[in-house]
Amino acid sequence: MIDTHAHIYADQFKEDIAEVIERSQEAGLTRIYMPNIDHTSIDAMLELELQYPDFCIATMGLHPCSVNSDFEKELYIVEEWLSKRDFVAIGEMGTDLYWDKTFVDQQVEAFNVQVEWAKKYKRPIIIHCRESLDMTIDLVEKLKDDDLTGVFHCFNGSVEQANRISALDFHIGLGGVSTFKNAGMDKVIPSLDMDHVVLETDSPYLAPVPHRGKRNEPAYVQLVAQKVADYRETSIEEIIATTTNNANKLFQFNA
Repeated sequence: MIDTHAHIYADQFKEDIAEVIERSQEAGLTRIYMPNIDHTSIDAMLELELQYPDFCIATMGLHPCSVNSDFEKELYIVEEWLSKRDFVAIGEMGTDLYWDKTFVDQQVEAFNVQVEWAKKYKRPIIIHCRESLDMTIDLVEKLKDDDLTGVFHCFNGSVEQANRISALDFHIGLGGVSTFKNAGMDKVIPSLDMDHVVLETDSPYLAPVPHRGKRNEPAYVQLVAQKVADYRETSIEEIIATTTNNANKLFQFNA
């Protein structure tokens, strides 16, 4: 299994990161992709990548919740890092209308800039789109070309929205929300194009049932895989094989 989205460099893991990694490996994970947030998360993320090479893999981008009036300074740091070394993806980037709509125009500008970098370096984008899914799909549809691919992480949208994403040849990241009874994903997941689905946890956030409300961790991605298998009335082995293959293609990983 692959956890395509986990912030395991966060403070919530400071005390027991070695145990968290060990549990994830025992659960069958082969890689964990770590999306960046902003300049404050880079050092811890890269340190973890150094500690666990080829297992914890960093990406580079600017999270929309860190976009404010001086977001250009943050983007400059991202650009500098992208020019210094290779990253497998640009992100976490995107839009967020849940907490604050003050800087939505700046979020769109930061989105467009990071898409251009993704095209330049031929890397996928990892998209955050809380309460802004239609708006973000619209943005991608305008910017889409043969060099642009990526994943809409933490997907909790409709079948119609999923079809728009698949038509763009983008992936859908399924995580803990898929296990929530009130999320309605039992009606959506059976209709998804599985060639465009990857698994994630978004650790330490959005822990799946039966750990909802507690700290999430990568080992729990197997609970997401099992729930997806249940909804699609297939085996967890098939879900793991398909989503792992999809993640390898997305992040251009050659085993």
